[in-house]
Amino acid sequence: MRGADGRSAADPAAIIAAGFARYVERFRDLTRRAGWHFARRDWSALHDDSALRLDLYGEHVARSLAALGPVLGERLRDRAAWTSLRSTYAERIATEPDAELAETYFNSVTRRLFDTIGVDPAIEFVRRAAAPPVPDGVSGSTIVIRTRGPIEVVIGELFDRLMGSFELEDRERDVARVTAVTERALRGRELRRVEVAPAIFFRGQRAFVVGRAILDDGAYPFLVAFTNPQGRVVADAVLLDENEISVVFSFARAYFLVDVERPRELVGFLRSIMPRKPVNELYNAIGWDKHGKTELYRSLLRHLESADDRFETAPGQRGMVMCVFTLPGFDVVFKVIRDRFDPPKTTSRREVEDKYRYVFRHDRAGRLVDATEFEHLEFDLARFDPVLLEDLLRLAAETVSVRGDRVVFRHLYSERRLMPLDLYLRQADPRAARAAILDYGRTLKDLAATDIFPGDMLLKNFGVSRHGRLIFYDYDELCPLIDCVFRALPQAQTAEDEMAAEPWFWVGERD
Repeated sequence: MRGADGRSAADPAAIIAAGFARYVERFRDLTRRAGWHFARRDWSALHDDSALRLDLYGEHVARSLAALGPVLGERLRDRAAWTSLRSTYAERIATEPDAELAETYFNSVTRRLFDTIGVDPAIEFVRRAAAPPVPDGVSGSTIVIRTRGPIEVVIGELFDRLMGSFELEDRERDVARVTAVTERALRGRELRRVEVAPAIFFRGQRAFVVGRAILDDGAYPFLVAFTNPQGRVVADAVLLDENEISVVFSFARAYFLVDVERPRELVGFLRSIMPRKPVNELYNAIGWDKHGKTELYRSLLRHLESADDRFETAPGQRGMVMCVFTLPGFDVVFKVIRDRFDPPKTTSRREVEDKYRYVFRHDRAGRLVDATEFEHLEFDLARFDPVLLEDLLRLAAETVSVRGDRVVFRHLYSERRLMPLDLYLRQADPRAARAAILDYGRTLKDLAATDIFPGDMLLKNFGVSRHGRLIFYDYDELCPLIDCVFRALPQAQTAEDEMAAEPWFWVGERD
């Protein structure tokens, strides 16, 4: 039996490609519903769809593997068969505009099947030379609005083309407000045109229009945020600074729902607005987290090939749950769960992993770092500081091992590197230190607003980003705020109680 393209219906490459196509179709179905939820203020449904979308990938990879079993039979675990299959699959997807996403899907299938340690170029796609479009290029799908009169006309057209399907509370008022902000920023310079991403970005209770204004002296990013407070949409804020827009697309926020046919083009456009933002974080930001993980790993490989720095223990106090290390020239830290936790920690490895999965699916409110989970990685033994390697083998032997000249990690997390708050305060000037402490309080409020209690609120568990924003990154004590019981601290009745080394009063598990 053959399909319309002349290939066997039992073609394994076709099965994997079809599995990826079904994943993309379902991914986009859920993404498209975001506008409907936003218009109706159905925030819980929008959140549920966002979390459901994160689960799709693993489900479709599992289905593809199940479909391959009867077709490949005894060849299912034959690496030679998969080497041939990789070549056939590469031919099949070669003309796809986002072929690298399909490659990542293929890699996920093989890695789940073989538990590959490191990478196996014979059965995986390891490198892709193509990069996102050059920053000053405009893709065919980008909306371009050229100046045909006053700036207010351009802003009005932007509203109509992007937000025209929503009921606006007061279009003329909001167009005038956005125009006023824009004119102040231009300071008399002439606006040539506006280039806008072709879809609205939805997240939480907000919608965003993202683009750049082209002037004679260059391109300037902008972002317009919209809310729906009472059933009619309102322009809520305008951002015209790269750093401020970068915070909106932060690695400490949950994923946008933005419906585009070609994610790679969108990532290229976003890079033109935020050139310092890593490609992997932009893929993460638009919901393609598995390919974001691929891009992160490839950037790590490129760094290891081009630099000679070694993995070393990360600055800061040592944790009781994680071994944390870094590469000085690579803006990431790596975390390995220790085999045993020192008192007073009573949590388990499974509970720690569950906390990380919980955060992955949760609204991170710009205050919880995004952790990427890796399995079965290996690196050159010579790239490890001896003190670090000794600690890893002593404290995390169930996860870390040495095989010949390679260090093998069964499991680890990677996160963007931040300056621990306790270290930051020691070197910051008084004004910066005061700002950081005030933001520490705002961080706790932001987390509480999204039903998160950090549990362990020591300064060493909070980091300072390059934007000076505080972000929490230690999840082993984290829990839903609604699960906590807050009690007034009892007053000591005797001097002995006052001076006791341990609490003299009863403390419940959820207190």
